[in-house]
Amino acid sequence: MTLAPDRPLTSEITEILVTHCGLDPDAAAGAPAASLEELGMDSLALLELAAVVADRYRVKIPEQAGGLSIAGVADLVARRADPPGHTENAVDIAAPLPLVWDVTNDVARWTELFTEYAVAEILHRDGDTVRFRLTMHPDENGVAWSWVSERTADPVTRQVHARRVETGPFEYMRIHWRYEEIPGGTRMTWIQDFAMKPGAPLDNAGMTERINTNSAIQLAVIKEKIEGAAR
Repeated sequence: MTLAPDRPLTSEITEILVTHCGLDPDAAAGAPAASLEELGMDSLALLELAAVVADRYRVKIPEQAGGLSIAGVADLVARRADPPGHTENAVDIAAPLPLVWDVTNDVARWTELFTEYAVAEILHRDGDTVRFRLTMHPDENGVAWSWVSERTADPVTRQVHARRVETGPFEYMRIHWRYEEIPGGTRMTWIQDFAMKPGAPLDNAGMTERINTNSAIQLAVIKEKIEGAAR
C-alpha cells in the first residue's frame, strides 16, 4: 500500500474518481455523504475505480461499492490495506512447566519478571480470573503508559486467555498464552490478536513489528530469570 503520508485517503479516492472515472468534483464536494451511484458513477466507472484501487493499494473493491460514499470507500481501503494484527512468539525455557506456569502467572510480581513494567496492581480476583492495572516505565517522551487488563488462567490445559479492558490506542487486544512440556523444559507461546484505532500512533502493521521486536526481548529476559531460579 502506498498512502500519501500527509493526505487524507478520502482525498486520494476522490482524485481517482475525478481523474479516472469522470466524477464531477463539484458534485462530490456538494454531497459528501452521497453514494457513488448517486454521484453518477455507473458500472464502467466502478470497474475503473476497482482497477486503480487494486493497483495502487492492493485492495479489492466489492461489487456493491456503488452504494458506498467516498468516505466509505476510503474506510474500506484503509481497513483492508491494513489487516488486523496477529503475532506469535515462543521461547523454550530449561525449567519444569509447573515452575514456568507459577512464575509467569504471578501478575503481582510482573515488575520483577518484565523489564517494561514499573507497576503491576491487582484490582480484582475471581477464581482463576484476575483484573489488574499495568503501568510502564516512562517512554522517551516521559509518558508512562497505563491500562487495565484481565486474564483467565486454566491450570488444567495450561493456557491463559487475556484481553485489554482499557484498550487505549487499540480497538481490541487479545492475548493467548500457551504452555507445553518439551524435552528438557517448557515451551511458552504468546499469540496476540489486535487492531489499532484510526488515528493511533501506529497502524496494525507498525504495531505488529513493534510487538514482535519487544516480545523477543521480554521472552529472552523471562527465560534467563526462570532458568536462573530453576538452577
